[in-house]
Amino acid sequence: MAENKTINKEQNRTENNEIVIMNFSGIYKEQQFYRNHAEMQEDISWLEVQDLPGSNCYCDEEAKNRILDDIKNYTGNGIHFIDSGNYHYVSRLWLSKMEHPFRLLVFDNHTDMQLPAFGGLLSCGGWIAASLEEVPMLQEVILVGPDEEAYTQVEPEFQQKVQFLSREKLLAMTGEEKNTFFRNLRADLPMYISVDKDVLCTADASTTWSQGDMSLEKLQKFLEIVLQQQQILGMDICGECDPDACERNLLNDRANQKLLELWKKYFPQIRERRQDI
Repeated sequence: MAENKTINKEQNRTENNEIVIMNFSGIYKEQQFYRNHAEMQEDISWLEVQDLPGSNCYCDEEAKNRILDDIKNYTGNGIHFIDSGNYHYVSRLWLSKMEHPFRLLVFDNHTDMQLPAFGGLLSCGGWIAASLEEVPMLQEVILVGPDEEAYTQVEPEFQQKVQFLSREKLLAMTGEEKNTFFRNLRADLPMYISVDKDVLCTADASTTWSQGDMSLEKLQKFLEIVLQQQQILGMDICGECDPDACERNLLNDRANQKLLELWKKYFPQIRERRQDI
């Protein structure tokens, strides 16, 4: 089974073809997306962080150091499955590995730019703000999916570094206008992508947080445009449901499979373009 497989770290560093599953809650062991293609099995690494103290929604210093230690042998230039939205702050830790100026493209139903109530803690609701403050190579964030009211609550200093496409604007745009938005994204810097499946409608995902209304088909189309046109550094995916209260996990499993297949489809092109970074 994939859980018992470990990827050759030297191959990781050479080919930047990391498929990493971070097991915080155990929910991935109830899914099949990583088992469906035999050729993927040897490419998958499991990081066992289940029930890590100080890691659920908020990440304290001890948990942060443990996670950083677990990912230290990875380049960050792969696709990372990071469990539920409670752990979306892990994106901030992957971003710390980026060695060149870059843009961050985020699909999410929330802004994730709310500073935590408790100082010194990295949070799932504030990781983008923390990244803008703490990751020197991060030049700009492209945030797709939250509603306009939530964005008005974001501190102006962060808004200055964000290109925002709201849920309301997406609903008002034609299909071609949406595609044009992603085709016209500047490509002068490489890009890291972060997807929270709570941006998806309830027909295509079941998450622990309030959800948007984007279809999986539309998300795939937007990602395909970006994967075709941009220099991609890496990608992560979260938005799993609580394993103790999840009746529609099959939806998440299907979404993860589609997104992993998309990554695999474009990975040769992604790898070739990385040589120019």
